Amino acid sequence: MSDKFDVIVIGAGPGGYVAAIRCAQLGLKTACVEKWTSDTGKQILGGTCLNVGCIPSKALLESSHKFEEALHDFDSHGIEAGDVKMDVAKMLDRKNTIVKNLTGGIASLFKANGVTSIQGAGKVLGGKQVEVTDNSGDVKVYDAENIVIATGSKPVEIPPTPLTEGYIVDSTGALNFEEVPKRLGVIGAGVIGLELGSVWSRLGSEVTVLEAQDTFLPSADQQIAKEALKQLKKQGLDIKLKARVTGSEIKRGLVNVSYEDSKGKQEAKFDKVIVAVGRSPYTEGLLSPESGVNLDERGFIFVDDQCRTDVPGIYAVGDVVRGPMLAHKGMEEGVMVAERIADQKTQVNYDCVPGVIYTNPEIAWVGKTEEQLKNDGVDYNVGTCPFAANGRAMAANSTAGLVKVIADAKTDRILGVHIIGPQASELVTQAVIAMEFGSSAEDLGLTMFAHPSLSETLHEATLAVAGHAIHIANRKKKK
Repeated sequence: MSDKFDVIVIGAGPGGYVAAIRCAQLGLKTACVEKWTSDTGKQILGGTCLNVGCIPSKALLESSHKFEEALHDFDSHGIEAGDVKMDVAKMLDRKNTIVKNLTGGIASLFKANGVTSIQGAGKVLGGKQVEVTDNSGDVKVYDAENIVIATGSKPVEIPPTPLTEGYIVDSTGALNFEEVPKRLGVIGAGVIGLELGSVWSRLGSEVTVLEAQDTFLPSADQQIAKEALKQLKKQGLDIKLKARVTGSEIKRGLVNVSYEDSKGKQEAKFDKVIVAVGRSPYTEGLLSPESGVNLDERGFIFVDDQCRTDVPGIYAVGDVVRGPMLAHKGMEEGVMVAERIADQKTQVNYDCVPGVIYTNPEIAWVGKTEEQLKNDGVDYNVGTCPFAANGRAMAANSTAGLVKVIADAKTDRILGVHIIGPQASELVTQAVIAMEFGSSAEDLGLTMFAHPSLSETLHEATLAVAGHAIHIANRKKKK
């Protein structure tokens, strides 16, 4: 087999493996380079998302949610569950099995689609060559007509809390606690911090979240963010805003964390600390000076709207480029790049990228927030509907939260949909589809939704934009 490929993809995370599969489907001779291996030296596909990110965290969130339901909610359904206990080891085994099944599934998909899998660390050389160094240090150089960089991201570490095995961990370590910590500190109130904090809080940890910013979830619509803060505090998460961590010390088996807030210098003691202050693009050892590929001022690979780098034939997708670090965004970019290499004119619609936080209730959104539209000087109308008015939510004992729809005042086109509530991650997709087709609020209002269903909350919110809601009182229009 020749060592020249039509496409070489570096990285087998969501953006990379999807790009590789789509390239192969389009008849391109494709290889995918991945350096991650198991303890036994076997190549691991799927990247952060499948192995230590999206998938395992959702498995733990689901287990912890069921445990919390059994403890607190079964009684209201007339179910007497007795003495409910959580077997943490079994919970982790289930999580690991799910990860193993999914990562093994990618290997099968590579085989089915004819993608060549290459183990090792990839480096982009000049002249569209890729150097691969395997685990034993052997180096091989491959030629490519096209290169797709999909190396992903890694957790950001901060000097005040250096990672210390058994005490201070990043998001990966937080997925593998062998027992429930009595007191857990989480540094960072972003998506990862809130999700992992929720898991261990439900299982019995006293969780304190330290967030340096003074606004909770600043990128979310603030009406939704305020409701989220209220719900999470109600669940027992102690979320401290304007709390800047300044140092840490491990003493007598505890982590002493120093931080400053509006009241001055503070200290807190924890059994474990999770550092979840964000992620940075992974470009270490990736680019030779001759490659011609440039980084932007924040360390991301510089690309245009079609994910092209400064070098013709070299592309980059996913967490290593601008935009939200979301698996689905990387996947769609992977498909776009594959199809553009095959001379198709596919384009990602960056105005319709959904965001989700898998707390309980879930938080999800797509499009513009009310704050962004105010800043942009756009005239808009808003419709909201609480889940407390929804029969299906009542039946499920999940009435916290609301759906908010924002539409252009002149054209009625939907500009943003923001949800906190049950199954928000599923409901938001209805809004994404509507916005992809340029839907107006009236279009969705005229659409028939099944009854009873959680989706009716979105229906009522779109009706409420024009003051036509049926099952909730409409807000009086200002004269």
